[in-house]
Parts: sequence; structure tokens; C-alpha cells
Amino acid sequence: SAWGALKAFSGNMDLLVALGTSAAYGLSLFNTLAGSGDLYYEAGAAVISLILLGKWMESRAKRGTTAAIRALMKLRPETARVLRGGKEVEIPVSQVERDDVVVIRPGERVPVDGEIIEGESHMDESLITGESLPVSKEVGDMVTGGAINAEGLLRVRATTVGAESVLSRIIALVQGAQGSKAPVQRLVDHISAIFVPVVITISLITFTSWWLITGDIPGAIINAVAVLVIACPCALGLATPTAIMVGTGNAASAGILIKDAEALERAHRITTVVFDKTGTLTVGKPTVHEVVASGGDQDELILLAASAQHGSEHPLASAVVSHAESKGLTPPEPKGFRALPGRGLTATVGGRELLIGSRRLMIEENIDTGPLETRAQALEEKGMTVMWVAGKKDLLGFIAVGDAIKPHAAQAVARLGDAGIETVMLTGDNRRSAQAIADQAGVDQVVAEVLPDHKAETIKRLKGEGKTVGMVGDGINDAPALAEADIGFAMGTGTDVAMHTAGITLMRGEPTLVSDAISVSKATYSKIKQNLFWAFIYNLTALPLAALGFLSPVIAGAAMALSSVSVVSNSLLLKRWRPSYGGKS
Repeated sequence: SAWGALKAFSGNMDLLVALGTSAAYGLSLFNTLAGSGDLYYEAGAAVISLILLGKWMESRAKRGTTAAIRALMKLRPETARVLRGGKEVEIPVSQVERDDVVVIRPGERVPVDGEIIEGESHMDESLITGESLPVSKEVGDMVTGGAINAEGLLRVRATTVGAESVLSRIIALVQGAQGSKAPVQRLVDHISAIFVPVVITISLITFTSWWLITGDIPGAIINAVAVLVIACPCALGLATPTAIMVGTGNAASAGILIKDAEALERAHRITTVVFDKTGTLTVGKPTVHEVVASGGDQDELILLAASAQHGSEHPLASAVVSHAESKGLTPPEPKGFRALPGRGLTATVGGRELLIGSRRLMIEENIDTGPLETRAQALEEKGMTVMWVAGKKDLLGFIAVGDAIKPHAAQAVARLGDAGIETVMLTGDNRRSAQAIADQAGVDQVVAEVLPDHKAETIKRLKGEGKTVGMVGDGINDAPALAEADIGFAMGTGTDVAMHTAGITLMRGEPTLVSDAISVSKATYSKIKQNLFWAFIYNLTALPLAALGFLSPVIAGAAMALSSVSVVSNSLLLKRWRPSYGGKS
């Protein structure tokens, strides 16, 4: 390593040690041949032995920083049972193809991501999502490779295999994060690049000074050797990456996937967290609570609204369609469907032109909502979203849809508040219903009636006020805001687009993980600062002591080895960090 560094005209710790021990050996050889003077063979051998011992201890300690990756890799079963020609065949997991039917027995790990087509069970997904409680699964539900089938025989149709599986992507993401460099590391790299030449210069000055002052050349060489040996650029180099490896590994074990070291660094500086409402603070599965028809025929109103929204992927549309089907109504396909982002839609059902959407849309189309306003506003103040339904010129009624707040949403917001972080809820919903949800969650500020393409502008405005902003969302329309934020948090239950854009993915879709992510970021950067402080103080203290002759090369070698080990050991203390599973501390 030292010879390679010398040929490349660069320096590292090995070069310093090689120069120091070579100087001690050369002096000893000269004295041996001259037949006079002290010998320092044992000093060189002891220095190298101590440094090798330190390297071994460092390697053992660093192995602990990759424990999370090894734990994830152990989740991969080597084989899977698939149905081929009506018979169960055991094959390597790598040979499982999409749409293969996989048989999973009780107690076995799920080999691939897929959809349950037969059977029901409870799944232990703790090592993937951090959720400690078993999750109920039945026909139609998705299962994730690596989870444990606690009970029941399952048949699962494989949907994603190989590198595209959730587990493979998690492993790749964690490996990428652990191998990435934090911005602070660039400064450390710059210092390390000039560190070795500076140490060699100090060593030469030490030799020259001792020689000129005392005339003792052997003593001058020994002191110069001590300077070379005690310097430890290694501690500087290990200070940041070891902490990041442990921090990102810990986060992954808790269901928090951090894309890279830069995202980890930004998270600890967050001053404001902006939450999208639907699917983030609320469950994301709205249901119809009340139907108010101008003409009194509620079933007709539901049928018209369900027909107009048939095929739409919007959660509110799904709620209306599900409600119609639960009443035995069969919505026909609409014609001329046109979405109006942030406002609603238009469609033709049975030759009848319909407008469905917000109060803003009704105002734009000059539809008078006055007769039903009192009832609508009362429902909105309870947190309901009111979907107005109108014909070309007349109001047909409205449908009130409610989405329950997540069980730990209020606790998640409270924990951010306790940490001095401002919370904001950003939604396209009307102000009254948005404020009702915000009050339940305890959010500090509400920005309502925001069109999807204006969400990013709100984030930009907050950043312009000098705030470091984190955005939490789960939908496609959240992607621009996630990208605009200093750090984006995507709910793992959301869309792939949101997760691709965000710097941090929360595997459980649990809002308490936002404060956990910020917590692990702060803990990691606290360790980085401790490590860098120790590395700088060690070198600033040790080099003068060695230059002044207070340390022998053997003691210097032991101190240098201990310095590297102590940095890695301090990083491993991050393993004590614990998240608040399911909102419990």
C-alpha cells in the first residue's frame, strides 16, 4: 500500500509507517555494522505488530457496521416451490419467473414478491418494514419476499422477481447509501490529501531541530520516526463513513430507507415538515358518509357520480364507486371523461352532462350551491370532503366522503413539535375540512385548496423564508413537491414515482417514521462530529508530543492503532439508537 501510494505521488498512513520503521531499521543496521550505538530493531517490529493488531481490531469493528446488510441478505431464501404441470417443483429462487405460482408453507420465508391467489395468513414483515406485529393477509393482498409466513398454506402468483423485487431494491438502496459520501466528507478528504505531506514535513523539521540542538543524530531519527508513526489520517478517513454505515443500516432495520449520505445529512437540519393530507396523515381509504340529493333520490345521485368516475384512480372516486357497488348498483361506463386537476371532472352519463368536484368548480361553472351550503359546511367542519354533483346548469346534490386520520398521526406531529420542528399540512381540499383534520393531528399550519402543480411553489416559498423543508407525500402529484423540498419523505405504501423522487422512503407508511428518520440523522451526525473532533484533537495533541521527544515509536504506534479503533467503536455505539415502533417509544 505504501509503495503504491509513493508511485502515485500520494500519501497514506501506510506510507508514514513504512518511512518511520524503515528509518528505525536503517539506523539500527548502520549501528550494527559500525559496532556502536543503540539498536531499534524491536521498536520497528513492535510498531508494525501493534499497527497490524489495530488493523485486525478495526476490521472486526467495521464488520459490525455492515450487520444490517448481512441481515437483509439472509432474508433471501435459496429455493422456492413452484407449480409446474400441476406438481410442486423446488427450484432456485433465481429461476422463478413472473406469473409463476409459488407455494409457501407455514413458517417459511416468502421467496418472491407476489399476490395471494389462495389461502390466508399472518406475515412477519419486521425485518423488512420494521413493523413488529404480524400483518394479516388474504386473497388479493400483496406479499413481500423475505417476510415469514406465520400460519396457513399460501399460493402466491409472482409479480416481481430478481433485482426488481422489493428486498433486492432495499439491499441495493442501503448498499448505495453506505457507499456514498456525505458533503462533510469532501472537506475531510481535502484535509487528508494534504495531511501526509504536512506530517512528513513536520518529521523532517523534528529531525533537523533535534540534530542541530543536541547533535544526537540517533535521537533525532527516533523522534522523527515517532512523528511519522503517531500521525493517523486513518482516523479522519473513518470518522464519517463508519457512522453513515451504522446509521443507514439502523434506519433500514426500522423501515426507513435513506437514498444516500447527502439525504441523511440534510435530514438533521430540517426545521419545517410539510405533510400531504390523503394517505399521509389520513389512512388513504376514504368512505362515503352522507349523500344529499336535491331531488331526494340518493341512489340515482350515487349511480350518476359512480358512473362518471368509473375507471378513475382518485381515492375519492374509488370511495364513490365502492359505495355504489355495495348498494347493488352497477355504474355504466361514462363518455367524454375529462379530468380537471385540483377541481374535479366532467363526463357524460346516459346522454347527461355531469360536473363533479369542488366548490371552486361549481363557482367557475355558475352552479348555485346555496340551498345545500349549510349542510355541506357542517360536514366539512367535521373533516369531510364534499363532492358536488351538477348537471349542465343545475345542482343535483353532493356526496360527503371521510378519510380517517392515521392512529399515530397526532403523536407523529407532536414528536416533531417537541423537537422544535414546525409542521404544515398541504392539501387540495377545502379549508374547513382541511382545518378539521389538521386540528385532529395537531398540525401548526394549513395550506388548503392548493392545485397539484402548485404544491412545489408552496415548498419553494417556505424555503425562501429561510426554512429547511422536509416534504412527506405518497402520490404522483406529490413528486414535484418532494423534489423541490430539501429532503423528500415518500410513504412506502404510495407510488413508485414518489419513492423514486424522495431522498427517504418510509416502508410502513407510518408518519411517526418521519421523526425517527430525523432522529437517526441527528444521532449519526452527532457521532460524525464526535469522531472528527477526536481525530483532529488526537493529531493536534500527539504530533507535538512526538516532535518534542515525549513519545517513543512503540508508544506512538500503539496510540495510532488505538485512535482508529476508537473512532470505529464510537460509530458502533449508534446501534443503541431505537425507533418508536408504531408510535411507541
